[in-house]
Amino acid sequence: MNKFKVSLTVQILLGLLLGGLWGWYCHEYGAKEWATNLYFLRDIFMNLIKSIISPLVFSTIVVGIASSGGAKHVGRMGFRSIVYFEIVTTIALFLGLLVVNMVHPGDGIVLSGDVNTAISKIAENKPKDFYQTITHIFTSNIFKSLLEGDVLQIVAFSILFGFGVAAIGEKGKPILHVCESVANVMFRFTEYVMKFAPIGVGAAMAYALGHMGLGVLENLAKLILSLYAALIVFVVTVFGIIAYFIKLPIKQFIQAVREPFVLAFVTTSSESALPKAMENMERFGVPKRIVGFVMPTGYTFNLDGTTLYLAMASVFVMQAITSTTNGAFQFAFGQQIVLMLTLMITSKGVAAVPRASLVVLLATAGSFLPAEYVHYLPIAVSIIFGVDEFMDMARTSVNLLGNCLATVVIARWEGVFDYRKAQVFGTDKEILLEQLEGEPALAQAAMNK
Repeated sequence: MNKFKVSLTVQILLGLLLGGLWGWYCHEYGAKEWATNLYFLRDIFMNLIKSIISPLVFSTIVVGIASSGGAKHVGRMGFRSIVYFEIVTTIALFLGLLVVNMVHPGDGIVLSGDVNTAISKIAENKPKDFYQTITHIFTSNIFKSLLEGDVLQIVAFSILFGFGVAAIGEKGKPILHVCESVANVMFRFTEYVMKFAPIGVGAAMAYALGHMGLGVLENLAKLILSLYAALIVFVVTVFGIIAYFIKLPIKQFIQAVREPFVLAFVTTSSESALPKAMENMERFGVPKRIVGFVMPTGYTFNLDGTTLYLAMASVFVMQAITSTTNGAFQFAFGQQIVLMLTLMITSKGVAAVPRASLVVLLATAGSFLPAEYVHYLPIAVSIIFGVDEFMDMARTSVNLLGNCLATVVIARWEGVFDYRKAQVFGTDKEILLEQLEGEPALAQAAMNK
């Protein structure tokens, strides 16, 4: 019977297809509420996922640092992570700039009418600026951070807590054992929750298509297609070159990231994919301490898909204003470079805030417009808002892919990547290897595949 078992990836894709068909049908035949009424299933799935994140991140980091870390190792790992994040996101920004200048998706668009009410909805989700983000990392109440699932605050506290556990030696062993047990339980809990993923994914897609329909894609098809093309080029070239230099087992890596990638794509949420991605990358051979530090931190500092999108969307807006003013306004290439450098800073505050990238776009692009043209900016952004859900799918999944790859890069840089685990990922040999190395939770996760 096992050979006829449908994998979770196939189940998720079937949920995506059926949900999309149902949403399209409801929209076409004027029954949007039928699709909207299913959205609670997506919310249930997201709530279950969010309940995993806080205890999983805390226990994983504490175990990793207390078992083998130390301040020197973590400091070096943090420095290398930030260097890698900045290099890759800078490449993403300039690739987006190159593509948008080649395709010119904003040409021919005439901005008119009142500002859509969507702008007021976007403004409600104003992200923090760079300095506020740095200050926000250090919590004054860890229980509040755990309750709210504030990943960056949990990461910072867990690192310091792990140092404390390691520093007191034998007296800290009971706490270490408790955290190990919590991590194992949360990995098993993740397996249970993921069984609900096809239903949650289907409900999310049904809502998206039922609410907006496919027709909304027509007006901005050039922007959407150019974004998807740019992201594909970025993944194939930039990630491909990185994979080549670190000797990444491509086939096994794709197998490790495919389920979290699909989850991130459909739900437009990095949080939905985080627990599964962390589990799979640990199974893939990345040490617990690196997975626990790099992946949560990357969701603020390594948003490759989002930064590429911001580069394209900001220049798209300028192109649309140029078209509307019949060339009276021109946005020179030198100004675009300055805009990119500004986005490198302002985009760091968009993590975990719905539609925050559009707020960054409003704030950043507005400072580059003459006063007589500023009123066009919210109109242009409100147009993008109409199709932002479809673009968010692509950029969120690329963010996830980039952070999974980053864990391998840092592990390779630290000289602790386990190629044996990577080579046997998803095979019967993986189960045997995990059992031999005393990782029952990971062995069970592999066995459930």
